[in-house]
Amino acid sequence: MATHTKEKALALLKQDAEKILKLISVQMDHLTMPQCPLYEEVLDTQMFGLSREIDFAIRLGLISEETGKQILSELEQRLAQLHEAYEQQNGKGS
Repeated sequence: MATHTKEKALALLKQDAEKILKLISVQMDHLTMPQCPLYEEVLDTQMFGLSREIDFAIRLGLISEETGKQILSELEQRLAQLHEAYEQQNGKGS
């Protein structure tokens, strides 16, 4: 039972991270620039919420601190890649 609960917690956290990525992707498709205050506010709010979920799961012993950091790190890397792709597509890349 405990292993199933831990696996479910990890799956839910990863789903939430994927939702953030999709939300930001949709916003980038509809905004003229990712430095828009609305974009930054949504991203900050969503990332803060996910970090609190991860902290809660760590405190419950459902995931390790290392796993929590890995989820956030992977999401940040994917968001950076998405941002870079947006910049290149819109002629703002280097």
